[in-house]
Parts: sequence; C-alpha cells; structure tokens
Amino acid sequence: MNGYLIQTPWWLRVLYPKRLWRVPVLEKKLYLTFDDGPHEKATPFVLDLLAKYQAKASFFCIGKNVKNHPVIYQRILNEGHRVGNHTQHHLNGWETDTSLYLKDVTEASEYIDSNLFRPPYGRLLFAQAKRLPAAMQKTEATIVMWDMLSADFDTRLSGEQCFDNCKKYMRPGSIVVFHDSDKAWDRLSIALPLFLAYALREGYTFESLP
Repeated sequence: MNGYLIQTPWWLRVLYPKRLWRVPVLEKKLYLTFDDGPHEKATPFVLDLLAKYQAKASFFCIGKNVKNHPVIYQRILNEGHRVGNHTQHHLNGWETDTSLYLKDVTEASEYIDSNLFRPPYGRLLFAQAKRLPAAMQKTEATIVMWDMLSADFDTRLSGEQCFDNCKKYMRPGSIVVFHDSDKAWDRLSIALPLFLAYALREGYTFESLP
C-alpha cells in the first residue's frame, strides 16, 4: 500500500458515511482489528497476547487462509473474538470486475460466517458495496474501515515506529488496523505488545467490534 494516511481524515468519513470508521463511544475503548490471517505464526502470537491482557479483537480473515488453517481460525472463535470477511484471495476492488469480486466474497463466506466486511486495501466500488450483503449471504453487511493504521505493512518502518503511530493517534472508539501476516510480522511482533501495555496503562480497554 503506497501513499497512505495513519489517521483517516474527516472528509473521507463524510464521503462514505455508511461505512464504520470509528465506534461512537465516550469510554476509553479501543477496537483492535487484524487483517489477512489466519497465519501459522502471527495469529497464535496475537491470540496469546490478547489472552494475556484480557483483550478482545476482530479478525478480518482471508478465506483461503481459513481453509488452510482451520484450527487457528476456530481458536479465534473459541476465545471470543469476532471475525469478518476479507475476500477469498485478497482482491483489490478497484482493479477487479464487480461480478468476479462478489464471487470471491461469496467463496470466502463459505468459510467465514459474519456480516462484517473489510475490503482489502480499503478499496471497494459502489456497485460492489451495494451487492455485498447478497454476496455474503446476509440480509445486511457492515463495511468496516478504520480510524487509524499501525502501518505494520510498511517495510520501511520499524516496529517502534508503528507503536508510535498507534500511541499518537489513538482515541476513544478508534478502530486500529494491524496485520497477522508474514509481511507485517517483524513490525507486528514489536508494536503490538508495546501498544497493548501502553494503552492499558492509560486506562483503555480493548473490545471486539459491536
């Protein structure tokens, strides 16, 4: 992902008001989300940390990874976290024919039973968004975006810099993006423990998406 903003600007939220960018709470609650798993190393690491800190989170899973790691996926569910559909093959909606994109979402829904959806790269056409519920085999679907990125996908950064991103921009109701993936591992493994410990010291709790 080239050219990104750590915190979502207000005008983008106005442009797409039906998408969930931030949870409207007054309490000091944060909503951790993890994209692209399950992963054989990163996801168990994340789950162990969440259990240590009694934190809940939401995992936007890729269907083919759920297929390849069903035991890890089941652990996510067993430990009380939420899951969401992140397509079957991590498709970019801007670069994919709508019918093919929706078919991919439907394939993922065979493995992921959820009405939460996050488009890979945050890229989704209006025509794709309109037909998401049917593709997910749900009466309605919530498109979950984010309030802030850890930027753990950015190989130019260090884990400490990703932690600093989170520390600087977190606020009540923030939906925070990390990635339980190979690419993010070097930064996730450093930033996530630091952020969990820091936010809890600051009086925050971590919850799964409502």
